Amino acid sequence: MARRALILLEGTRSNGLLYAQAAQGLGLHPITLSADPARYGYLARESLEAIRVDTDSFEALIRECSRLGATYEIAGITSADESVYATVGKLCRHFDLPGPNPTSIERCCDKFTQRQLLAENGVPIPAYRLALNAKNVNSAAAEIGLPVVLKPAVGIGSSGVRLCRETDELAEHTTYLLGGKHIWWSSPRILVEAYAQGPYFCADIMGDEVIAISGGNFGPPPHFVWNKFSCPAALTDDEQESIADLSLSCLQALGLGWGPTSIELRWTQRGPVVIEVNPRLGGGTGPQLVQLAYGIDLVTEHIKLVIGDKLNLRRRHSHTAAVRFLVADRDGNLDRIAGGSRAAAISGVAEVKFYQEPISPVVRRGDYRDCIGHVIASSPSIAQTEAILHRAVDLIDFSITPFAALGEQG
Repeated sequence: MARRALILLEGTRSNGLLYAQAAQGLGLHPITLSADPARYGYLARESLEAIRVDTDSFEALIRECSRLGATYEIAGITSADESVYATVGKLCRHFDLPGPNPTSIERCCDKFTQRQLLAENGVPIPAYRLALNAKNVNSAAAEIGLPVVLKPAVGIGSSGVRLCRETDELAEHTTYLLGGKHIWWSSPRILVEAYAQGPYFCADIMGDEVIAISGGNFGPPPHFVWNKFSCPAALTDDEQESIADLSLSCLQALGLGWGPTSIELRWTQRGPVVIEVNPRLGGGTGPQLVQLAYGIDLVTEHIKLVIGDKLNLRRRHSHTAAVRFLVADRDGNLDRIAGGSRAAAISGVAEVKFYQEPISPVVRRGDYRDCIGHVIASSPSIAQTEAILHRAVDLIDFSITPFAALGEQG
C-alpha cells in the first residue's frame, strides 16, 4: 500500500512546522512544495521533505502533485500561508480532495472586496475608500476624517499598515507605499479606512464553530506590532455572544465556513466592529494559545478536515494562555539575547523562542518582523499566567547596538 502524504503548499515562520508535525502525528508524510524551500529553516533542521516548484504556476503544481501521486497516496493538500490558500482550493478541486472554496478565498484576501461584501450584508466595519494614487488617498482621508489607517489592499502581518493621525504622516506613508519601497503582492492599491478605536479581539473559527476569542495589545502607534496576546479574552457572556454572532455573520457574507477562519475586531463605542477576516488559522502563536487554553489542536483538526477525517473540537480543559513578544526598540545589530533557558525553566512557561541569533542585523519595518522572540505561559487563572509571564520576560535580556554607533566604532 502506498504511503499517505500531505502536500503543504509553501510554509510559514510561525505555523509551518506545526503543520508538518501534526501531519506526522496523524501518520502522514508531509511534503512541502515551495518556490524557495530554503526560506523555511525548519525544513532542513527537521529533515522534512521539500520540493522546489514554481508555486505561482498552477500547471507546475498539478504536474508535481501528479508525479507525487505515482509514489504516494495524496491524502490531502493544504497550507498555512494565506497567499497561496486560494491555489490550495483550486488544487483540491482539480484532484477531487476536500478543500476551501477558492473563489471565496480570493474575494476574502482582497481587503477591498472583503469590505464591500461585509458592508452589503450589514456587517459593521470602519468607513473605507480605495485609493490608487496620492490624490485618491488625500481625498479619501478628507472624506473619512483623520485619523485613518492606510494599508495595502492585499497583504498580511500588518506589513505596510500604518495609522496616520496628521497630514504629514499621511503623505509620508503614501510616499512609502507608492514610492517603490513597499513590496506589493498585487497591483498597488491602498485601502484608506477610519481608525476604529477600542480593545482588540480575535475569533478563531473552525468550519462554522467559534472555538476561541482572544484579546491582544499592540505597541505604540503609528504601527500595529503585537506586544501581548491572551486566550481567552476577558469578556462577559454577552460580549462573547456578540462577537461570536458577528463572526458567524462574516462567514455568511463572504461564503466561508469550510476550514479555519480568523476574524479580527475592535470593540468601539458602537460595539464590535470587524477589522479583518482572514480565511486561515490565526497567525503567529494563536493556535498554540488555543491548544494551551482549551486542549484543542486547531492545526491537527484542520488537517483532519483536509483528509476527510472526523473532527473533535470538544474542550478538554479551561485555562488561560498568553504570549509576550520581544520587540526590537531600535535598528542595529543584535549583540546579545540571553536568559531563554532560565525563563523556560519557570513552571507554567510553555515556550521561549528567539527568532534571531546574536550578531545579526535588526531592521524594524513596523510589522510582525519587528518581533525578535516570544514567551508563552499558561495556568488555570489570568492572574497566575500574567505573573508567570512577567517573571519569565524579566529573565530575558537582549541588546541592540545602533548601526550609527557601529559605524563610529569602525
